[in-house]
Amino acid sequence: MTERLYYRDSMLREFDARIVSCTPASGGTGTSSQRFEAVLDRTAFYPTSGGQPFDTGALGGARVIDVIDREDGEVAHIVETALGSGASVRGTIDWPRRFDHMQQHTGQHVLSAAFDRLFNVRTVSFHLGAETATIDLAREVTAREVAEAEAAANAVVWENREIFVRFVSEAEAQSLPLRKDPARTGELRVVEVAGFDLSACGGTHVPAAGMIGVIAVAATERFKGATRLTFVCGGRALRSHGRLRDVVTRATRVLSVLPEEIADGIERLQAELKDAGRAAKKTQEELAGFRAAEFRARAATIGPWLGVLTPQPGSDAGALKTLASAIVSEPGYVVVLTGDGKPVPVVAARSSDVAFDAGAWIKQAATALGGRGGGRPEMAQGGMDATPEQVLDFARRTLTDR
Repeated sequence: MTERLYYRDSMLREFDARIVSCTPASGGTGTSSQRFEAVLDRTAFYPTSGGQPFDTGALGGARVIDVIDREDGEVAHIVETALGSGASVRGTIDWPRRFDHMQQHTGQHVLSAAFDRLFNVRTVSFHLGAETATIDLAREVTAREVAEAEAAANAVVWENREIFVRFVSEAEAQSLPLRKDPARTGELRVVEVAGFDLSACGGTHVPAAGMIGVIAVAATERFKGATRLTFVCGGRALRSHGRLRDVVTRATRVLSVLPEEIADGIERLQAELKDAGRAAKKTQEELAGFRAAEFRARAATIGPWLGVLTPQPGSDAGALKTLASAIVSEPGYVVVLTGDGKPVPVVAARSSDVAFDAGAWIKQAATALGGRGGGRPEMAQGGMDATPEQVLDFARRTLTDR
């Protein structure tokens, strides 16, 4: 079994070890892109486990790109360069990555303990992602409970409570007030946040709570009838604050308000946009009425009806429907209008006294020209994989034949 140096000293950045074996990784091709699994007699590299990702770094001149915890107790380091079995090698941990993981994982212990101590809410699972971390709580929690737990957790951080690691037997573990029952048997590694939390855990942690920096809850959501809570600690919290600061600064400049007035400014802007949208729709309908009269005056006989088959460059489906509705408000008309876009927006409509099924025609056109669409007999719309001219030519042929 590989001796795991991180168990006793998570702050260890470099170490010396002997290479026990180095073999091609499964799925290798034997080419220059080959990866290898290096097993050492001792390592400070943390393998993916317990919701915490693996460490990266280097073994001599070989870059470590993954670390795997094998079932046989060995730790396999995935490297891109073969290493000689039996040789000594110096391992170097990617410290910014490791320290970030230590801040998040230790922060999780403190935050989970706060929910447990204050509200008797158990943490079901923990996941440490690249930008944020999450814990799944056993029930839904309120905004007040989140705020109180966050405050209690940060009080522990600012008191800079010591964090101890020790190993206990299975029998001794049964007598300890562990926050949750351990998932494994035998000798256990126990992490204690002085006077606040006691948990069995094999992950890496900072030696004092002050090194977490700050614990900030970023979001909560309902998840499987309970709560998923997203949080950031330390350096991640600082970066998150920086992004939020930049967004707030830009929003205050665009809205011409103070930071505390942003919400009111957005609501005011939304109301103004709704008013402008209603005004624009009314104007569009009025303009469509004038244009409809012109189109009806120039309508040509097509089959048994008066037809308005014309392109409307620059129009989307909404504008086409408004214009088509205005044209067919008078009896005797069939309308096919095309706009701009890919696929080409098409609207077909008919007056109430005309025996023409616009929905069926749109489906016929989609089958013939490629595309999709549908709607009611009086009005339908679709998108065609054809040019406006091809759509209108198809309309003239099929409507004339009726």
